[in-house]
Amino acid sequence: MDTIASLFSFITWPVSWVIVQFHKLYGAVFGPDTGWAWGLSIVSLVVLIRIALIPLFVKQIKATRNMQALQPKMKAIQERYKSDKQRQSEEMMKLYKETGTNPLSSCLPILAQSPFFFALYHVLSNIASGKEIGVLNQDLVNSAREAHIFGAPIASKFMDSPEAVAALGASLTDVRIVTAIMIVLMSASQFFTQRQLMMKNVDLSVKTPYMQQQKMLMYIFPVIFAVMGINFPVGVLVYWLTTNVWTMGQQMYVINQNPTPGSKAQDSYLQRLLKSVTHHGEIRSRRHKAVVKAIVAKGSDRNENERRFIGGLAKAGFAAQADGTVVKSDAAVAEAEGIAAPKRQQPKRQSKAQRQAGGQQAKHDEADEAVVETAEESAGETAQDAAPKTSLEKKPETPAKGGAQAGGRSRASSGNRQRKGQQRPKHPSSKK
Repeated sequence: MDTIASLFSFITWPVSWVIVQFHKLYGAVFGPDTGWAWGLSIVSLVVLIRIALIPLFVKQIKATRNMQALQPKMKAIQERYKSDKQRQSEEMMKLYKETGTNPLSSCLPILAQSPFFFALYHVLSNIASGKEIGVLNQDLVNSAREAHIFGAPIASKFMDSPEAVAALGASLTDVRIVTAIMIVLMSASQFFTQRQLMMKNVDLSVKTPYMQQQKMLMYIFPVIFAVMGINFPVGVLVYWLTTNVWTMGQQMYVINQNPTPGSKAQDSYLQRLLKSVTHHGEIRSRRHKAVVKAIVAKGSDRNENERRFIGGLAKAGFAAQADGTVVKSDAAVAEAEGIAAPKRQQPKRQSKAQRQAGGQQAKHDEADEAVVETAEESAGETAQDAAPKTSLEKKPETPAKGGAQAGGRSRASSGNRQRKGQQRPKHPSSKK
């Protein structure tokens, strides 16, 4: 660690100068040799650096969202050219160039902050050794050595020997308790920052390997910080804990005010905006108008959260305009009510016993219909036979023996047809 820190020795002078300027300010309030004066000087250094890095943080957000959106295309390129790594790299670079995405942009804040981190580590190491560095003369070095934060010198480490800690005017127990608490807080803040990013500010409609990588980092980073933290001086732990808390607060602001499209955070944001519109009857903020304008411009490409927001506006009697404003619209209410028409209900499913009973009833109904039809036909034939003969019809002569037999057969056949029509057919369930 000392070797790496020495590589950034060129920046130790500005870092030490900033610390000294803040120390003069806080020393006038808390005393020049107190831990509050030196500890708050380190905290102020972090705040100053993070404010300067806000433009890089904005680029990081844009780069991260672009990488999330490109994951499906990147996966398709990897599968298509899995046997040709060179062509795969060329297609990836082409995709980055077409979309204006830089994969390194997501790491810019960390890379830009690293020189200041190692420079501070180098300054605190020299303070622990009692050596002058940068603009810190011997008097300031001695004052910093005597400064304690909750009983632990700012230059002491968790792994220091009892003799080294005693030389700084403290006990090893106090140093290890303070450093252990700060290491736990540092790791916990890192975990919570990554967790809220994954749980709230990720597009849930796109399942990509990028999400799995982020989940792994959510657990790996805190472990790395915990392992490295035992070799950090208390002053460096103050620096890193402060920057983690700053990152966590910055991330919470971004999640609440500028969420990723398709995420849970966007749904919450749009629901809050919908309540504001229904309450005030208009969109007041310029930033909110820009959000509504972007949603309207998407048209049919809106995600589920955005469609729900437009539908909510319509139900409340508002229509979103292309310039980001809203107007009262009765047509929007009618359209929303039409969209919300009830769906056709499916018939209930019947049990096996109910289906069998229904089938038997249908068979009985068919049999009754057949009996009625047969009876009607037989009645028609009987009425035709019983009709009076006209005067034009010639009376038959007395039939002979054969004629009598034929007439008898005819009457018997008619009687049989009559009886057959009047008989009720057998039940369909009978075997015969």
